[in-house]
Amino acid sequence: MMKKEKSKKNKGFVLLFTVVLSSVVFAIALGIANVLYKEIRFGTSAKNTNDAFFAADTGAECALYNDKSTSQSFVQNGSTGTVQCMGTTIAISGAYPVWNFIVSGLGSSGEGCAKVTVDKTFSPNTSLISKGYNNGGSSCIQDSSSVERQLELNY
Repeated sequence: MMKKEKSKKNKGFVLLFTVVLSSVVFAIALGIANVLYKEIRFGTSAKNTNDAFFAADTGAECALYNDKSTSQSFVQNGSTGTVQCMGTTIAISGAYPVWNFIVSGLGSSGEGCAKVTVDKTFSPNTSLISKGYNNGGSSCIQDSSSVERQLELNY
């Protein structure tokens, strides 16, 4: 009779030990999975940030080149209505003193784009704002996963 009661007590202890041990292993696995998830997100975020900054920089360089060259893209009278960037002609919208244009096909995947604004309201000073995005396609439309980087130049 005594042996039977002792055996029942041991079964309860073994069950409790098994549940506690499996809970500890599960908690450790969740912690490792959380760290891995954050590492993956960080790696993707760094790539997206680089693509967005590259797009903003390319847009700014394009505007600077067309403003400082003899292209007549951003002048009060006789503006050409286009800019030359990366071997292509891009149409600009707006008129003196504020123009806008979009540079697309940028970044590692070719989905990046830049929205560029050239403002000569306070002439002879120029304000140039280039917003680069890691995705957006040819029309530069963003979604919730888009990363934006902005460069502002005043000269």
